[in-house]
Amino acid sequence: MHSVPPQQPRTGQRGHELARTGAASTTPLTAMSHIAWSEMRDSTGCATAIPLLLSSVAWGDAETAAAALKELRERVCQYGFVVEQATAATVPFLWELAQLPQVTCRASILQLLKNIADTRQWESIADAYPKLLNHRENPAAWERAAREAVHAHQDALDVLESEDDTEIAHATTELARTLGRQTC
Repeated sequence: MHSVPPQQPRTGQRGHELARTGAASTTPLTAMSHIAWSEMRDSTGCATAIPLLLSSVAWGDAETAAAALKELRERVCQYGFVVEQATAATVPFLWELAQLPQVTCRASILQLLKNIADTRQWESIADAYPKLLNHRENPAAWERAAREAVHAHQDALDVLESEDDTEIAHATTELARTLGRQTC
């Protein structure tokens, strides 16, 4: 089991004030409290563990962060190609973490974003079995929303492309290629 990360900053009234003024962007993951994680599902059931896992990636040591990211990957992009309802909500935080120099597993985060952007599992099944789209829970819609979330934040690639770390540069290039962007 991995250790619990340091307490993340509280977002209470001060957090709302910072968000209004634009200064909150300096504190990672502050918007997590605005997501109704308990109303979403990941591969294990209720998605309430996702904020703790994201916090562990952000503030944990290398071993803790890697273990948390591995568990997070299993919850939001199982097998590297099956997304869940909570995946789209998780993507902006993955982008945020990928840009933070103190995060120790940034290249792996970029690989996870690439996997999410590549997903076509449910859409492929829906092509063969269109009745899937009539279910209350529509995994093809989750998949589409997750891919759209990855594409929506791709401007972060501009910052990541200038990284000196070869592992991050390689992962950034692969993700950019998946998103249809040209890299230097």
